[in-house]
Amino acid sequence: MNLTPENLDRIIEMAWEDRTPFEAIAYQFGVSEKEVIALMRKELKRTSFNLWRKRVNSDISHKHLKKRNVEITRFKCSRQRTISANKISKR
Repeated sequence: MNLTPENLDRIIEMAWEDRTPFEAIAYQFGVSEKEVIALMRKELKRTSFNLWRKRVNSDISHKHLKKRNVEITRFKCSRQRTISANKISKR
């Protein structure tokens, strides 16, 4: 995995968000779920990583598309700034 610091930060941010599925991260950055987990393990403190994994594996999280409610048809909150294929809009 050869990522810029900006891309690395964005992947961690997307992984931390409960509503952003792993498939959205794979679409934008080409990083698989296993690679995201390894990246989070490496970049987060141990306790933060453990809390994140517990949350991801809970019924609250929508990190896996098969766990998502069928009424949710987007990757992100409707109020979030536009993000298209790895480019974040200017703030």
